[in-house]
This record gives sequence, C-alpha cells and structure tokens, in this order.
Amino acid sequence: MARSSAPIARIARLVAWASWAWLILGLVANQVARTVAPESSQSILLTTLTIFFPMLLLRLALAARMYAGRRAGLLLLLAAVTAWALGSMSVNSGSDAAQHHFPAPGEWLFLVSYLGMAGYLMLDVDRRQLRPTRGWLDIAVICGGTSCLASLLLITPIRLASGQEGVPLLLALIYPLADGVLVLAVLGQALLQARTDLVKSVMLGVAFVLLACADSGFALQASARTYDFANISNALWGGSFALLVAAACRPATAVIRTVPKAAGTAVLVAAGAVATAVLMIRPDDELAYFTLPPAAFTMVTVAWRMVLALRDANRATEAFALSRTDDLTKLPNRRAVRVRLEDAIEASEPIALMMLDLDGFKEINDALGHQVGDTVLRLVAVRMREAVESRDLVARLGGDEFAIILAGRDEIELMETAHDVLRELRNPISVDGIEICPSGSIGITIAGPDEHDSGEVLRRADVAMYQAKSSGTGAALYDVELDEFSRSRLQLAEELRKGLKDDQIEVWYQPQLDVAAREISGLEALVRWRHPVHGVISPVAFLPAARRAGLMAALSEVIARQALRDHRQRLDAGIDLRLAVNCAPTELLGHAFLPQLYAAIEEHAIPADSLVLEITEDSFLSDPHRTRELLVDLREHGVQVSIDDYGTGFSSLTYLRNLPVQELKIDRSLVRNVAEDHRSREIVASTIQLAHALDMRIVAEGVENAADLAALDAMGIDTVQGYHLARPMPAGEVAQWVRSWRGKVEAAKMAG
Repeated sequence: MARSSAPIARIARLVAWASWAWLILGLVANQVARTVAPESSQSILLTTLTIFFPMLLLRLALAARMYAGRRAGLLLLLAAVTAWALGSMSVNSGSDAAQHHFPAPGEWLFLVSYLGMAGYLMLDVDRRQLRPTRGWLDIAVICGGTSCLASLLLITPIRLASGQEGVPLLLALIYPLADGVLVLAVLGQALLQARTDLVKSVMLGVAFVLLACADSGFALQASARTYDFANISNALWGGSFALLVAAACRPATAVIRTVPKAAGTAVLVAAGAVATAVLMIRPDDELAYFTLPPAAFTMVTVAWRMVLALRDANRATEAFALSRTDDLTKLPNRRAVRVRLEDAIEASEPIALMMLDLDGFKEINDALGHQVGDTVLRLVAVRMREAVESRDLVARLGGDEFAIILAGRDEIELMETAHDVLRELRNPISVDGIEICPSGSIGITIAGPDEHDSGEVLRRADVAMYQAKSSGTGAALYDVELDEFSRSRLQLAEELRKGLKDDQIEVWYQPQLDVAAREISGLEALVRWRHPVHGVISPVAFLPAARRAGLMAALSEVIARQALRDHRQRLDAGIDLRLAVNCAPTELLGHAFLPQLYAAIEEHAIPADSLVLEITEDSFLSDPHRTRELLVDLREHGVQVSIDDYGTGFSSLTYLRNLPVQELKIDRSLVRNVAEDHRSREIVASTIQLAHALDMRIVAEGVENAADLAALDAMGIDTVQGYHLARPMPAGEVAQWVRSWRGKVEAAKMAG
C-alpha cells in the first residue's frame, strides 16, 4: 500500500470499529425496545440499518480506492451490499401490510445481492494461483456435489417444518441453499489454493455460515409468510455482512505459500455419485426445483472435468514418452539413460555403461550438410542396435554421442562388445550416393556395488571415451589414474580452497647467480603448500587442480602479496636482490592481478625496478594485442618483464623485437646436459647472442652440475639458477644463506 493511502487506511479502520459498535448498540436497543416499547422497535431497527449499511459501503469504497488491483471485485460486493441494504430497508420501512407479507416487492433486491456476492467470490481469488477452466471446474464440482447432498439432507426437513408451499417455499429455500453454495465456493477455493490468505478464507466462510443460519431460521419459521424476525436473526444478518466486508477489506497477501492443485479423482467420483443418487431418487415436483438442477449441474461439470483429466492424462503419457525419446533416431535419450542407471543402482544390478563418440562427424556436417549428418546418425543408430543384444539399451545422448547400457561387469567381455560395435560401425554406408565409413571411440565404465550417482557413472564413461580418443585405441576402460577430475583430485581442490583461507600457502625462494661477478643477484619466488596432513606439497601436485577449480587468481594474489612482504623485510635487513614472480597467462590477461600487484608494490614501498614478472609465451598466443598493452603498462610502472621457459613454445622473434622485455629465461630442457649435448649447446649459444644483441639479460634455469655451469659461463650467460647453486628454501632461511654465500665469496677472494 502506498504512503499516500495511509490516511485512507486510518479512516477505514475507524469506520470498521464504528460499524461494529453501531451494530451492537442498535441490536441491544432493539432488544430493549421489544421488551419495553414494542411499537418503537421497528423504527430503532430501521435507524440502525440506515446508518450501519452506509458505514459498510463507505468501508468498501475506501478499500476499492486503496487496492486498485482488486477494485472490480470490491465494487461488485459494494453493489451487492447496497442491494441487500435497500431490500432490508424496503421490507422494514413500509406501512402497508403488503410490504410485510412474504414475498414483498423488494425481495428481488435480495436475489440480486446474492448474484453480486457470488460474482465477488469469483473475482476475489489469487490469479497467480488459479488456473483457467480446470480451477473453476474443480470449484464447481465441489459446490455442485455438496449442494446435491444438502438438497437431500436439508430441504425436506425445512419444508416439513415450515409447512410452506409454492413460490414462498421456493424463495425461502433459495436463500439458505445459496448461502451453502457460497460457503462451499470459499471452501473449494481454499482447498484448491486459489486463496492464499487463510484468515480471510475463514472470515468469509464464517460470514456465509452466519447468513445461512439466519436464512434457515427464516425458512423454518411457521410465520415465514411475514417479515417478523427475531432479534437473533437480525444479529446474524448484521454480523454476517460486517464480517464479509471486513474480510473483503483485508490487504492482499503478496507471498505465495502453496502450489495450486487440482481436485482429486476421489472428489470427482464422490460428487458424481451424489448427483447420480439424487437423479435416481427422483423427488416430488416441488422438491425437484431444488434437487434436480444442482444434480444436473454437477453431472455436467464432473463429465467436463473428467474429459479434461483424460486429455491431460493422454498428453502426459505422450509427453512422458517423448521426454525419454530422441527425436531424430527414435532411440532412448539421455533422460532414459539416467533413469535406467538409477534403477540399476538402486537394485544393485551388475551394469556397465559405454559411451561412443563418432570421429570426424563435424567434418561430415560441414562438408555435406546437416541433412546428410542426420541421415548418418540414424544409420549409426541402426548399426549400434544390431551390434548388441536386444536386452541392451542403446541411446543417443545428443550430438554424435551414443550410449549403451549392458548387464554384467566382465571387463574382457565389455571390451569385446565395444570392438564389435566399432567393427559394425566401420562397414560402409551410402548417403546421397556418397560412401561413408563411420568410426568412433568408446569409453567404458562399470557401476560398482556401492554406486550412488548416475551422473558420476556418465562422467566416468565420458572420461574413458576421451582417453580412448586421445590414445587412438578405439575403446578404453575407465582409469582413475588418467582422470583429471576424479574424486581425489576434486577433494584436493577443495582442500586447496580451504588452504588459501587458512594461510597454508608459503612462498619459497631459489637464488639466482650473476655468473660474471659470482654474486647472488636475485631470487625466484616459488609456491609451496604446507598441507596439515601431507606436509609440504610441490606446485606440480596442486597447480593443475587450482587451474581446474578456478583458484589461480586467488593463489596468484596470495603469492604476490607474500613475496613482496618478504622482499620488504629483506630490503630492511640490507639484502637487496631482484625478485622474480611468475604470472600465468590467464592472470596476466585478467583484470585483477596487475592492479593488485601495483597496490602491493605501493603498500610495501618496493622499488618497482627490483621486481621481475615472469610470463610464458602462451600469453602472446592468447591475445597478442592485449598482452602488448599490459607489458607496456608494466614498464610504465617500472616493473621488469621476463619471458619464462623460452625455447619451448612459439618462440617468435617478432615479439622480442616489438615488446618491452628485459629478460629471457632459457628453459631447463635446453640447459640440461648442455656441456655434453652439442645441439643443445648450439641452441643456447645462439639464444645468448640474440638476447645480448637485443640488450636483454638472459637467465638459465635448471643448472644441475658444475660442467653445465662452466659451459654456460663460457658462452656468456648472465644469470643461472638450479640445484647446483641452491635448492628452493623458505623465506626465513634466505638471509642466512645469502650471508653464507657472500662470506664464502669473500673468503675465496682473500685466498686468491
């Protein structure tokens, strides 16, 4: 409700309290007048009605003003209450005896009022919940069936008690029956979740029950041919309308708490049975006016609803079959495969899954068109069906992927079956005059006795299929050692995620030696994971898991910040060495790493030219234009750039000429045994000459022995690092190691 409606809401609350108070006051005054001064009771009642009903109408008008979305229903109820008020005042205010004789001329206003109240109930439902046709039919079935039952159980007693006949009996019975129908309409709407406000539903139901009690009392009176009502009847009528208006003026609920549902089969059968019983009993002519119409109405609505239910059932059956069938090949689809796997797993059946992927199918589609490709898929489906037993399930998972579910767990038999399928596929097929020999790769996995998830079985078969494709063997059994996404590797990724939060990541450092000066010139930052159970883990073991899990960005940030913090501490301790930090292509080309690096440099007051960012040649292949922009940006910030693992990738001379690179780092595969391998020595020597010609520093990593160091020194290498010099060490050991190295160098100089 908008803020501007707040004053209207306050007025509405005041009117609500005033209407209840006035009704109670008027009823009490009328009761006293009936005892003390009977001649004045009629005027008191008329005065009460004259003020009470306008209050209700004002309240409804205010509600219609506040709740625009429900305005039509509220205005219809306002018209219904207005009609009732006019009818009530008409039969209570006339001086002519005809006005007090039932039925009076104003009686039609009461009938109009019931039509308005019924219309209000039809409009005052949650449109988000109620479904068209079926929802209304369900409500109609409930109302019709219970009306039939009420006509059998209530009308005959009322008729016998009142002794009325003809039109007066017809009118007298219409009102309680109409009240009952309205009560049942509210109940049906609530049961079918067309009403989400339980309090409002209860208020409406109670209002119509009170109205039914008052109307039933009127119908049962022996003096019902007049309008001489007891005060209790006036109280019931007044209370029912006050409660009805109060329910209608409640704010609409904005929360959907239930899911709409249809009437069950039991409800439809019960309603139809009651209507049939009424038609079979065939009451006398007068009662037939009340019993036969609801019975006929119920039979029609039940029949209509059953037709819709049958149509829905047929559609559901057809949709169910289609949901498990591939449109193109008419084989079962992925959903059917999952259901079959889940059923077998639940029953602990020995079962295996094969997944087949056609080789070169994309080329068939591109060269011959999708129509030819679809024909190939249909023929492949036929071949696969012929290659296995009839009890085995052959399915198309999508695209050019097929699956076979077989009983049994014998690996040798499964491999033989897989190769039988591949042999069958290789037989030529003719499509549009073109002879094609399809081939494929099959991955096989076995559902173990402790299996729980069909998705995991499909995943393993998919992994095995790619293992078969990459190995070229045609068919392969799932091998957990070759599964990069196995449970153990996924668990490792989750543990790494936790390790990042718990500060388990450490940065170790490997010294770099200036060969000409025999001085330590730099340190390369290398990551280690101090696992709480497995101890220190090398990056080879966990970096692939970090990449797959999307943790490289967080890991790179942790390494860079920790390395710069350690660098600041070494500078404060008088150890001024270059710091080399590795950066993967994805992090370099992303938008987060470099801003974080610049922020850390500024935070720790690090001289930017003492930092070297090592990047691989993959960065240039991924996005050359953006890589150049980033390298220029690094140089503008003063950070040096090194090409890591040089000689193992693209190794283009173009980017060496055009990009701001200060260092080349020769990969260890070229440095290993350089003293003995002539070809490696020639490659390294030419690379050193090239770097020097371009005014670049050149570093050799992986120096493992003195002979290789001597050979590199003779070629003019600038810097080396490797186990021959020092192994990577924790940050706390670097200062002591550097001082020890410098002490040895000083001692050697003095001795020399």
